[in-house]
Amino acid sequence: MTALTPPGPEGLLLPPGHGRTVRTAAQEVTFKVTGAHSRMASSFEVTVPPGFDVGAHVHTRSEELFYVLEGELDILAFEPRVRTPDRWQRWESPTGRRVTRATPGTVIAVPPGCPHAFANPTDARARMFFLSSPPPDHERYFDELLDILAAAEPPDPPDPTAIAELRTRYDIEQLTPLRHGH
Repeated sequence: MTALTPPGPEGLLLPPGHGRTVRTAAQEVTFKVTGAHSRMASSFEVTVPPGFDVGAHVHTRSEELFYVLEGELDILAFEPRVRTPDRWQRWESPTGRRVTRATPGTVIAVPPGCPHAFANPTDARARMFFLSSPPPDHERYFDELLDILAAAEPPDPPDPTAIAELRTRYDIEQLTPLRHGH
């Protein structure tokens, strides 16, 4: 009698253009590696339209990594001298660091507790690869955000209280406003 060896673990191979895509009025996010595939991190491909500004925010538990694939983005990843509630693009760190214009190939690592933001100040879309640890917080956040956006009755905006509660639940402290369009 021959003993059968159980199959070993298998990795995930995801061809270009594959993954679950969600679209909001502001962004397109394609889930690449989810909490179902990894205990370490979730990953996404994010399309950032012209004029979109995620707003400065901070996570106390999450760690993130961004890699710019296409286009240009203004990027913040430092604690400013003063956290003003308006334009993070004017912030400066105690060491004199300022917002950076990121181009393809730029990597941004954001540890827990570090204020960060990205915005597309150009007239062309930008794309980035995004890693978030631990999973699956960002996956669940986007799913719940879509539910809130779907419940909005145009031309009325989505419920700001529901969005604020969602962000709090998913470890997102919004420091400056999220903006759409130039």
